Amino acid sequence: MNFTASQSIPADEDTKGPEVSVIIPTYNRPMRLREAILSVVNQTFTNWELIVVDDGSTMGIEDPLGKFAEDSRISYHNLDMNHGSPCYARNFGIEQAAGEFIAFL
Repeated sequence: MNFTASQSIPADEDTKGPEVSVIIPTYNRPMRLREAILSVVNQTFTNWELIVVDDGSTMGIEDPLGKFAEDSRISYHNLDMNHGSPCYARNFGIEQAAGEFIAFL
């Protein structure tokens, strides 16, 4: 069977596939954070968890998740200080992850 780029194979509704843990390390980028969260939320694959790790932002992000806070698949972790690189935030996110696969944004 041949498929073109515009064709797709419909997924079985009972098959969710493996869970993917998506980790977003962030620091002082509230607008980019919302765009990154939207890029995950708008996926057609729905078996994911999103772990946002703020590496001690100083911009005073009052409501980092906004309307996304109601989605139980999304968690937000604010680290007490900036660690100087995204490595610490990524590793922290990995420790929180429950998915079979891990992806970073």
